[in-house]
Amino acid sequence: MRYRRFGKTEMLLSVFSLGAMRYLESAANAEKTIWHALEVGINHIETAQGYGKSEEFIGQAMRNGLSKQRDRFYLTTKIGPTKDADSMRRQIEQSLKKMNVDYIDNFDIHGINLYEHLDLVKDPNGCMKAVREAIEQKMIGHVGFSTHGSLEVILDTIRTDLFESVNLHYYYFNQRNAPAVQLAHEKDMGVFIISPSDKGGMLYNPSEELSGVCYPYTALYMCDRFLLCDPRVHTLSLGAANPSEVDSHQDAWDNDAPMSELEAAVLDCMNRRYTLLENDRCSQCYQCLPCPEGINIPEVLRLRNLAIGFDMVEFGKYRYKMFENAGHWFPGNKAIRCTDCGDCLPRCPENLEIPRLLRDTHDRLHGEEGRRLWE
Repeated sequence: MRYRRFGKTEMLLSVFSLGAMRYLESAANAEKTIWHALEVGINHIETAQGYGKSEEFIGQAMRNGLSKQRDRFYLTTKIGPTKDADSMRRQIEQSLKKMNVDYIDNFDIHGINLYEHLDLVKDPNGCMKAVREAIEQKMIGHVGFSTHGSLEVILDTIRTDLFESVNLHYYYFNQRNAPAVQLAHEKDMGVFIISPSDKGGMLYNPSEELSGVCYPYTALYMCDRFLLCDPRVHTLSLGAANPSEVDSHQDAWDNDAPMSELEAAVLDCMNRRYTLLENDRCSQCYQCLPCPEGINIPEVLRLRNLAIGFDMVEFGKYRYKMFENAGHWFPGNKAIRCTDCGDCLPRCPENLEIPRLLRDTHDRLHGEEGRRLWE
């Protein structure tokens, strides 16, 4: 296991963190997963108030002996922004009580996804007042934020200088937030990558085409290496559902050196797969937005890019069904809402036939609707 300084927090974190959103089968399973993560050298457990019974499961593990190992790992939890300090104060106390701890090393404001959320944290008498008090009382060590928001929201949140770290989406298959990674680096903030093996492409279940183009490596390994070759990135979430899933990243966590000649050649092969889209590739410039029908055109067409370039159809279906079902966590209407108004066409530098591509994406990826964890 390799370790990296988590920006100005000075915490030395393992390059993989145990994300606790998926080990919810039972308290016993959660406890076994936590212990195995510690055994392999992971020293950061990251959860959230909204992750089902995750905090309670951590609390049970603490009572069963994990508290004796408290100096071996860092603990993060996340709570969404609130309108007032009292509400945040109560929720912080509740989270610590659930986890059976009197302090957490790191605290994240969970889901600064909209400017309305950013306004809440900028209010000097709002939720951040309670966070500052918790720091003074040594209930919280450091403060960051997590986000599923637009690049503009992320950049403006970083610029507030209220936070020491950022937890965001950034992957080989979605590099939109690269400027946010760079700005965080310039401000010496910790950079934590959300769900790289799941949201980053459902890499634990790759298509035959993706597996083939990554050979002799796995897709999981190549995408881990893409991130860990970047010194601006400090830790990746490993959202293991059980102990066995922890080990799937071992080849990557033992290697954070620059890419080898063979790895670089494989990455070049991956890049060249986009030529299969010919003149229909969306370059993700985002100039087509806003859409009058509320369609997240770039994200829809990114999923199309991946479905055609890498046959990542199952991943595309998984993400596409979230449109209209996940609110500000994954905004935008489905492509079928397109009315052929043509508003986006003159703004596209590639002159893409966007309405046609939207319909094609819907035909490829529309499937049964899913439910979110908190529903």
